[in-house]
Amino acid sequence: MTRPGALRQWMLDGLVDRSNRHTGPGVRGPDPTAGKPWWRVMCLTGVDYFSTLGYQPAVAVAAAGLVSPIATLVLVALTLLGALPIYRRVARESPHGEGSVAMLERLLSYWWSKLLVLVLLGFAATDFVITITLSSADASAHVIENPLVGSALQGWEVPLTIALILLLGVVFLAGFHEAIGIAVVIVGIYLVMNLVVVVGALVRIATTPQLVVDWGAALTTQNGNPLVIVGIALLVFPKLALGLSGFETGVTVMPLIKGAEGDTERSPEARIAGARKLLTTAALIMSGFLVTSSFACTVLIPLPAFGPDGPANGRALAYLAHEQFGDVIGTAYDLSTIVILWFAGASAMAGLLNLVPRYLPRFGMAPDWARAVRPMVAVFTLVGILVTVVFDASVDAQSGAYATGVLVLITSASVSVTLSARKHGQRAAFAGFAVVSVVFVYTTVTNMVERPEGLKIGLIFVLAILVVSFASRAARSFELRITAVHLDDTADHILRDAHTLDPESTIRLIANEPDRRDRAEYHDKELEERYDHHIPSGDALIFVEITVGDPSDFEEELHVLGEYRHGYRILRARSASVPNAIAALLLELRDRTGRAPHVYFEWTEGNPAVNLVRYLLFGVGEVAPVTREVLREAEPDPSRRPAVHVG
Repeated sequence: MTRPGALRQWMLDGLVDRSNRHTGPGVRGPDPTAGKPWWRVMCLTGVDYFSTLGYQPAVAVAAAGLVSPIATLVLVALTLLGALPIYRRVARESPHGEGSVAMLERLLSYWWSKLLVLVLLGFAATDFVITITLSSADASAHVIENPLVGSALQGWEVPLTIALILLLGVVFLAGFHEAIGIAVVIVGIYLVMNLVVVVGALVRIATTPQLVVDWGAALTTQNGNPLVIVGIALLVFPKLALGLSGFETGVTVMPLIKGAEGDTERSPEARIAGARKLLTTAALIMSGFLVTSSFACTVLIPLPAFGPDGPANGRALAYLAHEQFGDVIGTAYDLSTIVILWFAGASAMAGLLNLVPRYLPRFGMAPDWARAVRPMVAVFTLVGILVTVVFDASVDAQSGAYATGVLVLITSASVSVTLSARKHGQRAAFAGFAVVSVVFVYTTVTNMVERPEGLKIGLIFVLAILVVSFASRAARSFELRITAVHLDDTADHILRDAHTLDPESTIRLIANEPDRRDRAEYHDKELEERYDHHIPSGDALIFVEITVGDPSDFEEELHVLGEYRHGYRILRARSASVPNAIAALLLELRDRTGRAPHVYFEWTEGNPAVNLVRYLLFGVGEVAPVTREVLREAEPDPSRRPAVHVG
């Protein structure tokens, strides 16, 4: 039987240290996923992107009818001329797996940047989680609708979908190395099967040119003027937005791509080049399949077959495979589609595991174990099961949320690169990206108006992220939060001087909120503290002054500057939180001198509840009691704990 300690160690394998470095699945070094060729990583992201061929042609015909091939051309043009250039730039400017979210985060500061990131993470979670559940549900639908299965599994959609999600979780619990290896095999087989079906369909069309003539005649009869056809294509192409999935995942898994000797953390050129090859190759492959499959399905399959209960609904290429090659080859195609749809969740899981741990733990908005891979796999698997039960494993019920998540992320990426081009003075790039941004904003808004349930589901994910994040932040606020303390030469000299003069004496610090910083301020403060706390006149005092930087930051390193001013010794620092910084400094002084220092405060005026909120949001407030609580949590031994005095 496995010991509880061994299970815990296995689950937390890869947990980061307190220096806030993410050591999850995307980090190079000892992690077995480091240094994969770009084409292998493309297969991991491609199980999501390419798997949409399982339903995209049917979605296109159902949305656009005979205009489907034209609308698909619009989608492909937007892919190659819009989404691809955008994400190639994102790969250049955000090469560490943080995606376009990091680019937008840098545009704002303080709590506004955190709030923006949380909202975008909510939509990213919508995209990735719904990818897992929708793809598994569609895989279940392909199993149930296969002619050889008949009605044996009717009504088993939810249990079958949950089983597929659990199986995906097991693969990721085993490790990323296994996930990538499986993805390569699945994508290779699936693309070959699609090539066979599409080429067979095109050969059939080429040998029967009357099919194209009939389609053209019906298209003209139904819509008349060619300009009307183009207009309809432009209006309906937002419904085809599922064909744009995969780009954000492509940049979030960038750390998995093999680098080169000359790569640095700041400028991983080989990784960036590999990511750009990944994005370009995937976009070209998918664009080719989208255009040819949409044309073939529109020309060869009767429109009634795409109806809600039609045999081609949601599985147009599978319909062609059975029709052209019989049930044996058709079933082989079904199996390849079922497997890739199931494993499409692997791409989403990889995106979640690389994206979420880079933000929420850094913001203090998730437990420390959220930086480890396996616990997060368990969490996302459970969330996927919950979503499946809530939506009864319905593909249609989830597709609106999926499209919303995809489009919000692509729109945020387009806006971020547009602003980046403007910042760098690149006028032509700025103009081009601005046009693309307008198109994506239109597409996103149109999708939300036509399918408001997608926006509602996305907002539920956003709300869940916000509630969990701020609750976690409040619960973790009394952690030390300082990962390292650095004293400059002057600060080190002040400390050594105080310790050397009398090694047995207690180091006493006065917490001072700096104002004028003149001689009178320090003189009056010293007299007040000596009087209030009965400090002997012969004991040396050191002033401590902490100014608040960005209070929305959570973990950071503390850089302490020493200063001799008006004859007084002062230690100064800048931090997100005054109490946590003082507590960390006290522990550092104790470790350096071997004696527990004492710190002296005044009581803070005001309502305690209001002061607590001020501490949580602005890093100030009830400094003295909070400092003591932080010390209590950081040092459980009272005999070694620095002393806090309040007067």
